[in-house]
Amino acid sequence: MILESAMLHITKGNESAFELDFAKASSIISNMRGYISHELYKCMETDHQYLLLVRWETLEDHTIGFRGSEGYLEWKQLLHHYYDPFPKVEHFEQVHL
Repeated sequence: MILESAMLHITKGNESAFELDFAKASSIISNMRGYISHELYKCMETDHQYLLLVRWETLEDHTIGFRGSEGYLEWKQLLHHYYDPFPKVEHFEQVHL
């Protein structure tokens, strides 16, 4: 399992519109191959900042499958205009101690 994280900085004043469009975009990502789950958190200290966490079966399910899909084009159209700056996306794998 891979955990994708992205800190999303939304243009001020557009938080409500972003949340509505994110709800629409959620149905796109949740139907992708290798998708497990996702969560969106709003920062308590900075109201236009969100943390997106997405769980994928493999890294390629996100980087190749999702990003190369028609669904990703819809995702981009719904969400990318809200970001300033564009988010840095990182991937993590669980460490077993």
